[in-house]
Amino acid sequence: MTALKRLCDANLAAVADGVHQPAYDRGAVSIGVVHLGPGAFHRAHQADVFDRLLAHDPRWAVCAVSLKTPGVRDALTPQDGLYTLVELDQQVRYRIIGALKQVLVAPDAPEVVLGRMASPGVGVVTLTVTEKGYCLTGAGALDLDHADIRHDIARPTVPASAIGWLVEGLRRRMAAGAGPISVISCDNLTDNGRKLGAAVVALAAAQGDQPLADWIAQIVAFPNTMVDSITPATDDALRARAAEHLGLEDAWPIQRERFTQWVIEDRLAPGAPDLASVGVTLTSDVRSYEQAKLRLLNGPHSSLAYLGSLAGLETVSQAMGHSALSGFVERLMLEDIIPTLKAAPGQDLIGYAQAVLERFRNPEIRHRLGQIAWDGSQKLPFRLLGTIADALAAGRSVERLFAPIAGWIGFVVEKARSGEPLTDPMAEALLALGREAEADTEAVVSRFLALDSVFPAGLAADAAFRAGVNRAYGQIATGQLEALLAR
Repeated sequence: MTALKRLCDANLAAVADGVHQPAYDRGAVSIGVVHLGPGAFHRAHQADVFDRLLAHDPRWAVCAVSLKTPGVRDALTPQDGLYTLVELDQQVRYRIIGALKQVLVAPDAPEVVLGRMASPGVGVVTLTVTEKGYCLTGAGALDLDHADIRHDIARPTVPASAIGWLVEGLRRRMAAGAGPISVISCDNLTDNGRKLGAAVVALAAAQGDQPLADWIAQIVAFPNTMVDSITPATDDALRARAAEHLGLEDAWPIQRERFTQWVIEDRLAPGAPDLASVGVTLTSDVRSYEQAKLRLLNGPHSSLAYLGSLAGLETVSQAMGHSALSGFVERLMLEDIIPTLKAAPGQDLIGYAQAVLERFRNPEIRHRLGQIAWDGSQKLPFRLLGTIADALAAGRSVERLFAPIAGWIGFVVEKARSGEPLTDPMAEALLALGREAEADTEAVVSRFLALDSVFPAGLAADAAFRAGVNRAYGQIATGQLEALLAR
């Protein structure tokens, strides 16, 4: 079989019909964005936004900067930064993204990277470096004892951390008189902009450069944000699928669901791109969107994981094909969770809930329930227990909300009895409780509710909460899952 040509600018004319190509002249665009950490999520999400923006504003191409490894650079440089975005939906769509004008590895090209951040033409720095990349303490402040931060205090001109690269880039920007800039965290970290801004100012001060720290605090915008889109990992099957539809080889295509959401606090620096024109939500209240995602997406996700696993199902889309379970989750969202939320101006909670349900039904996304069920002891307090506490405090019925808590207990007990591994930081303690489970369901529930690292003392002691979880777990333990889901 003849080898396929490689995706690149010179071969775009050979791309198969039906594949969407950049709607602009790539040679005429200029770099206005530096992105730190160009992993799959950035290339599926923010780079797509800038790609659509370039169709009517050529100033916002991206310089993508890997802070450690050369994999993205080595894969995409021979492709002139081009790659395929595969949007997974009822009708799969293939798009070539052209927003990445330059792909660098910071330690290999430090002066180029820092020069980009200091350039007057660059108005935005975005980051997807994962929560640990911010080098924060448990309280959310910069960890001055972190090895990379200690390095950056001692040797600020050769940074090791993302925070260090930002500080040195901003130092050079201040010296060049390049003006205001927006630094936008795109990681799943509550108050991500505030924490990032405080960390950058703290490192500048720790390096002994108080004028820089003051300049950053006054000139640089660090808005809070929320991002959302399911982005499965790239594998050989995706590479083969992309090649078949493009007629060209793509070393690193990316896939995600069609749905995307990017919410940014409306406090960008002067001269920022018109992100709202390409679907980004600008709001004064990012926290309301975060809360909606946590309670209307993550909470039902966990509910499907535990109750669906007990029903013998494997994926989210299969769980949504189970009429009793899908109906239960829809009622849970619309009747029990939404009343605990306060919408920001312009935020449509019912529309968002319906969009989430459609995402769950997407057969192209094989999201395994067993994976979503991981780390339940860490997730339940944020995804479900806060909702329950608020509903109880308001005097609302929470009968359905007891079911996923009981489902988690049943899931752990089932793992313990079958001898299967449990992925959870508390796995050993949880499996021990599961192995002790007996016919006295109230005793089982009581032992689990005594886990003070999972259940707040006040909630665990609440008579209505204990009774409700007991009722729900009793139905699970006696094989009445269908009756439980009929609530």
